[in-house]
Amino acid sequence: MPAQMNMRLTAVTLDCADPLALAAFYQQATGLRLVDRSDGGFAGLVCEDGLIVGFQRVDNYQAPRWPEQTVPQQFHFDFAVDDLDRAEALLLESGAVKPDSQPGGDRWRVFLDPAGHPFCLTRS
Repeated sequence: MPAQMNMRLTAVTLDCADPLALAAFYQQATGLRLVDRSDGGFAGLVCEDGLIVGFQRVDNYQAPRWPEQTVPQQFHFDFAVDDLDRAEALLLESGAVKPDSQPGGDRWRVFLDPAGHPFCLTRS
């Protein structure tokens, strides 16, 4: 087995049509600090450990089609919350969409952010 490289994850970046709007959505949902805004082409949120969740503008962006796979979801976030019902209400007010397909039953819930990326809420 080859020696392990010393690599540290520093950022995860999502493609979208409007980086500032998507960063604002996740900032409101998570309370993370907004950083590194550039000419509207990129916005990022920084976690306590320094990890940046970035949002970058992509021309002709196509939102994922969840649960179908005509445009695959590519990835998704999972967030732990204390109160699923309260978190759901706040996210829906902030612009999230709750799709009809909810495969998690009472354990977890799927939502779509304003750019169409799926993400899940689970109980803490």
